[in-house]
Amino acid sequence: MAAMIRKVGVIGSGQMGNGIAHVAALAGFDVVLNDLSSDQLKSAMATINSNLSRQVSKKIITEDAREKALARIGQTEALEGLADCDLVIETAVEKEEVKRKIFHGLCAVLKPEAIIASNTSSISITRLASSTDRPEKFIGIHFMNPVPLMELVELIRGIATGDATFDAAKEFVIRLGKQIAVSEDFPAFIVNRILLPMINEAIYTLYEGVGNVEAIDAAMRLGAHHPMGPLELADFIGLDTCLSIMQVLHEGLADSKYRPCPLLVKYVEAGWLGRKSQRGFYDYRGEKPVPTR
Repeated sequence: MAAMIRKVGVIGSGQMGNGIAHVAALAGFDVVLNDLSSDQLKSAMATINSNLSRQVSKKIITEDAREKALARIGQTEALEGLADCDLVIETAVEKEEVKRKIFHGLCAVLKPEAIIASNTSSISITRLASSTDRPEKFIGIHFMNPVPLMELVELIRGIATGDATFDAAKEFVIRLGKQIAVSEDFPAFIVNRILLPMINEAIYTLYEGVGNVEAIDAAMRLGAHHPMGPLELADFIGLDTCLSIMQVLHEGLADSKYRPCPLLVKYVEAGWLGRKSQRGFYDYRGEKPVPTR
């Protein structure tokens, strides 16, 4: 079954989607990138080209590899354009109702033998699979951000995921040159089950006045050798995504230790979502990021 994955569809051309398309095309897969508008797809292709060019300049790949990878990526604004894909990976916003709607439309056009995967960072794979016509061919393939740089991919089986689907997904990830961590289907899986409560606690530390933004980030960079401070990392991930994952943990595990910090909720309500909105725990509108608290 693994050998049957030749063409990969990616739903969503944002940070995660274009990263997955990048690594899949570079590994030799034909890729179809799907999004709602030609402008979004054009922007995604520009990002992929820029990131591939950076790899060429660093001598990670050759110019020939860059050109061949770009030539392997097609684009479509309609789910029908994914009809002949062997594997389709969904990378939409971290909201279950949005993902369910996508899967409903996708199943109507996808060939019966195709595998569907979600890049969800927290939502139950078993529940998402139940919204499709092929729960045995549904699996979680959770890439880390930024996809071209991060080595790890989490694989998550739903209760109905078949062995052949798991083996095919495993072979696909190995061909991408990534390392695999297999997680049970629990809220937020492994990485975010550990990472997001730490970020949430850092926000509580800010909320309670224990330290300001700079002090908290410096403490974890210099005191724990983290490459980024937790508040800087939250801005990079997106505060709306951080909140969604904490809500999944809080609701799914029914433990008060996962309660989202009220300050995180307030920032999201204000539309201060981090780097993507130019304001979060830092203001990115000037020459250099400036703490907002």
